[in-house]
Amino acid sequence: MKVVCVEGNRQRLDGGAMFGNVPHALWARWMPPDAENRVELATRALYVPDLDGRSVLFEAGIGAFFEPKLRDRYGVFEAQHVLLASLQALGVGHEDIDVVVLSHLHFDHAGGLLAPYVAGAEQTLLFPNARFLVGADAWQRACEPHPRDRASFIPALPGLLEATGRLELVDGELSPTLGDTVHFHYSHGHTPGLMLSQVGGAGGVMFVSDLAPGRPWVHLPVTMGYDRYPEVLVDEKRRIFQLAIDEDLRICFPHDPECGLATVQQDERGRFSAQVLAEYSCEIPG
Repeated sequence: MKVVCVEGNRQRLDGGAMFGNVPHALWARWMPPDAENRVELATRALYVPDLDGRSVLFEAGIGAFFEPKLRDRYGVFEAQHVLLASLQALGVGHEDIDVVVLSHLHFDHAGGLLAPYVAGAEQTLLFPNARFLVGADAWQRACEPHPRDRASFIPALPGLLEATGRLELVDGELSPTLGDTVHFHYSHGHTPGLMLSQVGGAGGVMFVSDLAPGRPWVHLPVTMGYDRYPEVLVDEKRRIFQLAIDEDLRICFPHDPECGLATVQQDERGRFSAQVLAEYSCEIPG
């Protein structure tokens, strides 16, 4: 079974917020900031062309739904919908996708579900033939956000997804749509109900979402200012990264600007780190 990292729009966010508890002098060596103290971030998806006969997309990136003022505020590079162009380069239209799996509904992971911004037009969904899979807890959070993270959600999105009649709320390790080829793991440290997708068994790929946005966050103590429960997140990272080692999983980062796929290693001191894989696609056991 083939899996492919697919690039979406890029953005710049404040480095201090992205690295929370890490001193500027340290994180700036890992990801050099621009003049406004912002770091460059990918918004990446994982595409599986044939998952038991279905075309499946894990995540949708930030997309191009923001009006120009907000696009500038959140440092989105491109006005066009880059994910759609990346899929098109693979010979795939958004109409061809059978399933979209969303780890959570923050705008930098779900905004790509929406058509590009047009002045005066209402927001509309893309992927007209896809079933949308969202974790039950993450769905509840999006419908009733806390004041601390309300700005991370797209107010109209839950209603648009529900109106399709193609929304599936996942509450467990497996979903009826994807069967036992995809196993879901849950994390609550970044946002309640973050759903991590493991495609395949041993030797497969884990889309880690915001559990670890990129390589620097694999080190357990490194957390974001956006994380709701950092200490919980550290324990969850330990569990998931140990699983990745035990089952020889590749992990896919959503936000690392230079690395899509990596393996996890642990040194003699017990410290986890990521080993970059040059490939942006790979074959895994079906």
